[in-house]
Amino acid sequence: MSTLAIHNTLTRRKEPFVPLVPGRAGVYVCGPTVYDYIHVGNARTFSVFDLVVRWLRATGLEVTYVRNVTDVDDKIMDRARARGEPIEALTERTVAAFEEDCARLLLVKPDREPRATRYIGPMVELISVLESKGLAYRAANGDVYFSVRDFPGYGKLSRRNLDDLRAGERVAIEAAKHDPLDFVLWKAAKPGEPAWPSVFGDGRPGWHIECSAMSARELGATFDIHGGGWDLQFPHHENEIAQSEGASGQPFVRYWMHAAFLNMGEEKMSKSLGNVATAREVLASLDPVQGGEQLRLLLLRGHYRSEITYTRELLDDAGNALRGLYTALRETPPADGPVDWTSPWAARFRDAMNDDFDTPVAFAVLHELRAEVNRTRSPALAGLLKGLGATIGFLQQEPDAFLKGGVTVDVAALIAERQAAKRAKDYARADAIRQELDAAGIVLEDKPGGVTEWRKK
Repeated sequence: MSTLAIHNTLTRRKEPFVPLVPGRAGVYVCGPTVYDYIHVGNARTFSVFDLVVRWLRATGLEVTYVRNVTDVDDKIMDRARARGEPIEALTERTVAAFEEDCARLLLVKPDREPRATRYIGPMVELISVLESKGLAYRAANGDVYFSVRDFPGYGKLSRRNLDDLRAGERVAIEAAKHDPLDFVLWKAAKPGEPAWPSVFGDGRPGWHIECSAMSARELGATFDIHGGGWDLQFPHHENEIAQSEGASGQPFVRYWMHAAFLNMGEEKMSKSLGNVATAREVLASLDPVQGGEQLRLLLLRGHYRSEITYTRELLDDAGNALRGLYTALRETPPADGPVDWTSPWAARFRDAMNDDFDTPVAFAVLHELRAEVNRTRSPALAGLLKGLGATIGFLQQEPDAFLKGGVTVDVAALIAERQAAKRAKDYARADAIRQELDAAGIVLEDKPGGVTEWRKK
């Protein structure tokens, strides 16, 4: 029986997953900054870590899943100002939209979902500890900065050398810094911006400090898995390590995981290129019953550490693959019961998922098993197909309802009319009805005994 191995971004190699506490796992994922709807690249990251959490639980671990919400940020303030609305109104509306998108994508709810504005106290405490250890300083402009060069090992996650780094900022604007690489922990209050009282004066937290404070409060100074998008390695996760380990003196995260980018066609998705698609735009273009699972399949069937491409053709292909799996379950109703891990298909599926969540191989196993279900009509194998799908969040809808989707045409009445036309040998009318349903995206399947079943294309 294989055991789970995870590619650790920190060490750049696969390592056996050994939880800090036997039988339990703590997982923290950087959540959305709620100034706008999430795009499909964000949706990929959140879907990847949903799959990770589901599989950890399928292996028998008790998982505490934490995903934060950044609800105070320059982007949020700028967007609220541009729209002439209170920040709270913008963030509440955007959080609600995010939760709707997650539900459509069949994502499990985190066990804890801390919001930055509700953890200001722990952030101030953490900054105070860093100041007492000589790792943070108060600048003349009222801000508080982390002193990067005073933290040994800075750059170990992203493999960057301090002397080769560039701040990426105009130093003249940040003249209060001791070093261009230092980053802000606390921003002094400015007119018209939200602010909270603290020992450093009124102000608000920097972006990086929030995840260090919230993860420590929810999971402890050291926990098992920290995840996010590939682009968060530097500076965000690098800065989290510096803050957290600088304050606690303990290792921060045991396994770092990062999901690769999603490309739009031949280009990387970028707001500057104008090719960003929001998850809700894509979901709105799909069938309300099938669409969430369809997009989820597109986002997950490529390995999480490999870039994937989003096109409408690939999205349609994911829908076809999913309908094929559900058709097998409709034709052969699955038997109930737990997954039989001694089955060769289950063993191969488990081995793939335990090999750093190798979803391309895992989905290949599901499609092979579908073919075997179609060949044998075995309820036990159909049950295995459904059970394996359940471990990663697929194939749990009622097959007939899924295949029919959110259809508004009265298909049953048209099928009855077609059957009556065939009995009357009015084949022209029967063919016209089939063509009418085909134009509406309905596929008819004539079965023995005069029974006609249907599904959406």
